Amino acid sequence: ADIISTVEFNHTGELLATGDKGGRVVIFQQEIENKNQPLFRSEYNVYSTFQSHEPEFDYLKSLEIEEKINKIRWLPQKNAAQFLLSTNDKTIKLWKISERDKRPEGYNLKEEDGRYKDPNTITSLRVPVLIPMDLMVEASPRRVFANAHTYHINSISVNSDNETYLSADDLRINLWHLEITDRSFNIVDIKPTNMEELTEVITAAEFHPHQCNTFVYSSSKGTIRLCDMRTSALCDKHSKLFEEPEDPSNRSFFSEIISSISDVKFSHSGRYMMTRDYLSVKVWDLNMENRPVETYQVHEYLRSKLCSLYENDCIFDKFECCWNGNDSVVMTGSYNNFFRMFDRGHRRDITLEASRENSKPMQVLKPRKVSAGGKRKKDEISVDSLDFNKKILHTAWHPQDNIIAVATTNNLYIFQDKVN
Repeated sequence: ADIISTVEFNHTGELLATGDKGGRVVIFQQEIENKNQPLFRSEYNVYSTFQSHEPEFDYLKSLEIEEKINKIRWLPQKNAAQFLLSTNDKTIKLWKISERDKRPEGYNLKEEDGRYKDPNTITSLRVPVLIPMDLMVEASPRRVFANAHTYHINSISVNSDNETYLSADDLRINLWHLEITDRSFNIVDIKPTNMEELTEVITAAEFHPHQCNTFVYSSSKGTIRLCDMRTSALCDKHSKLFEEPEDPSNRSFFSEIISSISDVKFSHSGRYMMTRDYLSVKVWDLNMENRPVETYQVHEYLRSKLCSLYENDCIFDKFECCWNGNDSVVMTGSYNNFFRMFDRGHRRDITLEASRENSKPMQVLKPRKVSAGGKRKKDEISVDSLDFNKKILHTAWHPQDNIIAVATTNNLYIFQDKVN
């Protein structure tokens, strides 16, 4: 139940939320270490934990709906409280996270323990006062957006207008208003009339960070469609189709499976988008549809191992990817608790490992190398000794600082840039 299923920083990076398989959301808060030097901020401590979703049962379809949190998205902060959206396979909830450090005392009509007084015994009028108390963090569900998805929800994305958001399942994308729970608008529907003709499913969807009318969705066939909501109410006809022609020399039985896109993310600037398929990360310029401007191999050494990865179902793992705050570095996970970073400007890349053995607090991470076969050098790890049960699917990058959050199966690691 404590397998982490999503990781997300809020817009300032001060809070970090994780969702797990047991339907819980745990929020960590960044501590200010030194009041005189607010620049050195590193430690994250548990701020609030709450049960977001419970297991349910769909009686019409005789299906269990598991409580696992698929995605968390923060809303930009408008007042003292924080708001986030969390979703399982079927239901999206809007949660309010607020702090209380005062409590009222001195009621006229009731005792301190909450029992109501007999009105005849009240002889004087008191003015209630607020007295300080220990800080309490409360999470309360403000809206429940249910019954709009026939299939499993894989993405939610808040629009830049901060009023609407989208939710995507395997075949449809819906547009919601944050205040209205009883209806949503279907903006994409790729369900064929005859389900036997189904050739692809939606794997991820995201709104553009600045243009509230633009969103993209990716498919299991390796294509990304960019849609403009100004053209029509139903965006079945895309404005742009991003697709890289396949290299015939790499064609194999697994080509279709490994070309399926597991994640799509716009850059903060809104000029680029990044997609993650099984073996690579691609960066696309929104103005160029025919091929990506950058392609980074995440674990090319697994190409020869696809057969065994297919047999143990690892080939269907959905790795996520993320940008750093100024879009100069991209990060994604791999197997053996490795994660990869690609520096776009300098064309450098590095493999790091998140594990208990080599990450004691304040210890510098050593780069890892995998040998694809042949003679193995001293520090290299052989492909055959990689552990495919240890995988990093979920990663997140602080929006301003070089602080990253990496989720291995049930541990969350937070690394930060070395401060000299």
